[in-house]
Formats: sequence, structure tokens, C-alpha cells
Amino acid sequence: MNRAPRAAVMGALLLTPIALTACSAGQVTQTSTQEPNVGNQADLDDVTLRALSLPYPTGGQYSSGSDARLVGAVASTGLEEDTLVSIEGDAFESVEVIDPDAAEPAAETSGSTDLGLTVPPNGILYLSSGEGPTVALVGLTEAIGPGESIDVTFTFEEAGEITLPVPVGVPTRDLPRGEGFDFHGEEEVAGEEGSVEESSGQEAREQESAEGEG
Repeated sequence: MNRAPRAAVMGALLLTPIALTACSAGQVTQTSTQEPNVGNQADLDDVTLRALSLPYPTGGQYSSGSDARLVGAVASTGLEEDTLVSIEGDAFESVEVIDPDAAEPAAETSGSTDLGLTVPPNGILYLSSGEGPTVALVGLTEAIGPGESIDVTFTFEEAGEITLPVPVGVPTRDLPRGEGFDFHGEEEVAGEEGSVEESSGQEAREQESAEGEG
């Protein structure tokens, strides 16, 4: 096999996973696309939202009225900076932002007030990842757990608005499981009981035979 066909085949194999993940989900604007991945992701003009999720909750479920951190990243391929103006949704009451780079800590907001989170040109704004601001969705309106998601609307000053489902994350480590049932043990007990019954039947037949001879 010469090098040209081999290179073509390898290129097709490398592109296959990307093609398979390029399906849409959730509600987004007509100018955006969305791809399922770890968390959720979507493209809007020059802004790209990636790996959006709520961390796996302690105890396996967020209770109604609790808060949840919003984890993810907002990347820009534009030449000008953009601003994340608001984060809104019916599944939570308000948004709280703690930005270590801000001159003053941001107050809790219902989402309609300008959050003022800058997305740098050709750069990335990280959310609740140890870099950049920490964003919390305050007062969840209902209990949610893994396999469920809530709709969150992001509004940018330049790129516009997009709504997409943000899922609850899965545990990052194996959870303990209950002790398994030993089916073989039950079979052994059943076998022993069967042996006792068979032995008793044999003794009875021998006794009847002896009485008949007598």
C-alpha cells in the first residue's frame, strides 16, 4: 500500500469520532450548533461554550432549594473581546458570581443585571474550574440528579443569546456497591436438602423390605 492511500485512510479514521459527535440536541438559536460531549457544548458566532455541567452532587442528587456550581469554559475566536452579560433559567432563582480578578466581589443577581464577565479575544473564560470566576446557580427550583439537565440561557454583549441544556455530571470515582448475592450458595443448600431427602427415602424402603421378609 503506497503512502498516499494510507494517509487518506488514516485521515478518515481520525475524523470519524468528530463526525459522529456532530449531532444537535436541545434548543439553540438558528445561528448556533451544538454537540454532545462531556457536559454540553454549543457554538454561537465567535463564541464557543464547552463542557458545561453541574458537578456530581454529594449524595447523588441536588435537592430543591440548593445551589449548584456551573462548570465549563467560554472560548472566543474573535479579534475583539466579548462580555457574558447574563445567565438565566427557570430552574434556578438567581446567579452568584465570585470573580477573583474583579475590583470588587460581584453581588448575587437574578441574571438580568450585567455580570460583566469578559471573554478575551482569541482566549478562554473558565467558569468554576479554579481559574477565573466561580459561578453558582442559586436556589434550584426542583431536585435533579445524574442523567437530568436544566435549560440555561447565556447572553453575550456581541455574540447574542443561546439556550442549551446543562446536565448534572457523573461521579469522578467508582462508588461503593452493595454485597452481591451468592447464587451458588443457595444451590449448594438445595443440593444438600435434596441429598437428605433422598437418603431418608432409601432408609424407609430398606425398613419396609426387612419387615416384609420377617
